[in-house]
Amino acid sequence: MAVVNSLGRHILAEFYGCSFEVLNDLEVVKKHMIDAALVAGAEVRESVFHKFSPQGVSGVVVISESHLAIHTWPELGYAAVDVFTCGERVDPWDACRYLSEKFQAEHITASEMRRGIMNAGFSQKAVVNQ
Repeated sequence: MAVVNSLGRHILAEFYGCSFEVLNDLEVVKKHMIDAALVAGAEVRESVFHKFSPQGVSGVVVISESHLAIHTWPELGYAAVDVFTCGERVDPWDACRYLSEKFQAEHITASEMRRGIMNAGFSQKAVVNQ
């Protein structure tokens, strides 16, 4: 049986029943996203966030290990979050648990996808669709 390795872990998380005030505050969302990266053991490189009118925040935290991204709908108490980490040192689930607490989520759904699955003995070749 071949050993299966992956380049990274990508969690797609949906947070429901969150605090309107938290999800609508750019500085609070930014702080929680950066802190979530740090709690997970990531090295933060930079971040960009935007506040929409009349409500909502979107942003990304670039980490050495990949990224965390968020889009909020405060009026619905909902946030969509991606946590993509490469390597074995950072645990993306730690970031999700942290955000669930900070957003005061009543319910979350999340799934993990392994990215860049590599089988031992598999030689990589470029595939081009024509």
